[in-house]
Amino acid sequence: MTSLHPAVSWSLEDLPGPDTPRVVTIGKFDGVHIGHREVIAELGRIAPHAEATVVTFDRHPKALLTPDASPLPLVSTQQKVEFLGGAGASRVAVIPFTREFADLSPEDFARTVLAEGLGATAVLVGGDFRYGHLGAGDVDTLRAEGERLGFDVHTVADVVHDEGERISSTRIRRLLDDGDVSRAAQLLGRHHQLRSTVVQGYQRGRELGYPTANLENPPEGFVPRDGVYATWVDVDGVPYQAATSIGVNPTFGDVSQRMVESHLFGFDGLLYGSRVTVHFVEFIRGMNKFPDAKSLADQMAADAAQIKNILSR
Repeated sequence: MTSLHPAVSWSLEDLPGPDTPRVVTIGKFDGVHIGHREVIAELGRIAPHAEATVVTFDRHPKALLTPDASPLPLVSTQQKVEFLGGAGASRVAVIPFTREFADLSPEDFARTVLAEGLGATAVLVGGDFRYGHLGAGDVDTLRAEGERLGFDVHTVADVVHDEGERISSTRIRRLLDDGDVSRAAQLLGRHHQLRSTVVQGYQRGRELGYPTANLENPPEGFVPRDGVYATWVDVDGVPYQAATSIGVNPTFGDVSQRMVESHLFGFDGLLYGSRVTVHFVEFIRGMNKFPDAKSLADQMAADAAQIKNILSR
């Protein structure tokens, strides 16, 4: 049975120890896409009675090692934990990627994390897996450590989509940058999500007849290309069809920060202070500048009709 709330360790010191047999995989798991989900499913096939455990990090390693080249994450750390649990992980170890951790030798990593920290009986990694200081460890050195410390090492092949390209967080990030949320959803195995608290905005949507829930910046999750999207918005577990816009609303020209705001069809009430989740289904149009407020309102009416049709399919 899967759960959005697996057991979680938040530091090396918080690892549970070798109290339970565990089958372990290691990686960034940004986005927890269908390739990642296949890796977690393989854990269960390797050792169905062991605790399926994912070792991941609180940030992309590049955020520490080469910050200028570090990509924006697809999901927050908390979202990642929940998605990993939903994919079948019983335990998630979120290790702070500090300089001290990055400097661990491959031998120290295998002993501290896998053997003493988690009691691994089997470890599953990709064929190009590297670990330890300056990536000095590889699959061969991990196998040697496993023989010494008592765990088997298995490798898993990349998952590719129908175009023959490896499914990757980088590919999904490019799709979201292009606004192609429907294709991104195919690779994620779910709609891309943003989550945040609703705050008070300029209330222009209300004046135009389309009141919006404005998300506090920054939201959890990677913000797609500016534009208008067909979305579902979860409010206390209840999904509402919604039109969601991203951008600075150039028609009025007095907003400098990108905003995410959603008009929920059929919702009548106040959302200030509520935590909501926006699920992106389809890109509708770019963020355009209109000559006046009436022209914008007319376009919003057309957007609403198109979005309702899409979400009612």
